[in-house]
Amino acid sequence: MNSILINRPILANEIEKISEVAGYLWQNGWAERNGGNITVNITEYADDGVRALPAISKVKPIGIRLPSLKGCYFYCKGTGKRMRDLARRPMENGAVIRILDDCAHYVIIADQPVDPTSELPSHLSIHSRLIETGSPYKATVHTHPIELVAMSHSKEFLKKDVLTQILWSMIPETKAFCPLGLGVVPYELPGSEALANGTLAELEDYDVVLWEKHGVFAKGLDVMDAFDQIDVLSKSAKIYIAARSMGFEPEGMNDSQLKAMSIAFHLPK
Repeated sequence: MNSILINRPILANEIEKISEVAGYLWQNGWAERNGGNITVNITEYADDGVRALPAISKVKPIGIRLPSLKGCYFYCKGTGKRMRDLARRPMENGAVIRILDDCAHYVIIADQPVDPTSELPSHLSIHSRLIETGSPYKATVHTHPIELVAMSHSKEFLKKDVLTQILWSMIPETKAFCPLGLGVVPYELPGSEALANGTLAELEDYDVVLWEKHGVFAKGLDVMDAFDQIDVLSKSAKIYIAARSMGFEPEGMNDSQLKAMSIAFHLPK
């Protein structure tokens, strides 16, 4: 089967970014077995040739009707697929899907009939919201950063913006590159509607959301942007935990230093 990427360098570049990020997630130890998901809106790269591709799967229900996604195209990591395999062979461990005109069903069009993640309704609900609000964000990433998940086991850290302030204060770049901080969703069953709704609510105010005892979910301009925000937050968590492991509470940047950062870098908070 010829790949959808042949003679489509811009689309191929986007898929290469997905492949690269999948490798980073695995190398960081954030994607054990088939853990984590990536979903990217690639509609803008779907030329007439892509739009003419026939379905290679049966018509499948999304589980929810999402009118804003009519005629959209997404690259989705496959269910049960490993990030380390996606990094090497993205079109064998993920698929391109087309949302049908009823906005409640989809079909797989390339390269192979690899079923998307079981969390597809949650991911697509978030992409629908991004379109409805005119957001330029095209990518969503879910992964399991070790230190951030560890910190989520403390109820004190789960209070609103407590972790945001701690992580911002560990190193200046964190506030510069993740200026909205970190939202928190209390524990819900993975893949559940409650988890999806909680995430949607938090993404109104944050670009990255921590799922208690589970992982993080990030949105970004592209998949690399989403990864970068998780990466900087994870670095701050490592610094905090390293300091605590040496036997002291890290001082962190104070409020006046953080305020000066916001002014200097024209940050929203």
